[in-house]
Amino acid sequence: MKDLRSLEEIDKFIDTHELTLLYISREGCSVCHGLLPQVESLLADYPRIETAHIETNEVPDVAGRFNIFAVPVILLFVQGKEYLREARIVHMDLFEEKLNKIYKNMVG
Repeated sequence: MKDLRSLEEIDKFIDTHELTLLYISREGCSVCHGLLPQVESLLADYPRIETAHIETNEVPDVAGRFNIFAVPVILLFVQGKEYLREARIVHMDLFEEKLNKIYKNMVG
């Protein structure tokens, strides 16, 4: 995952790619750091999704930009529009099911 460190970088990343997934976490969050490897492993099956990681400690304005109240947050954008949001407690099987439907509709 690419690390993004400003709102400008985030906006450019979303606008540049057709399928974008943002993983937003906070330093010191055990849930965030435990979930990240699972998400990265899952995304290996979805090569057309561009991924980025954002630490709220480094980009505090990200919370306001995306209306985030708890971390971790996974956001999937399709052509710049938010299509999927998972936050705090992410059930990986349900997340994969939703992601797979969206991905198949976009990629075929």
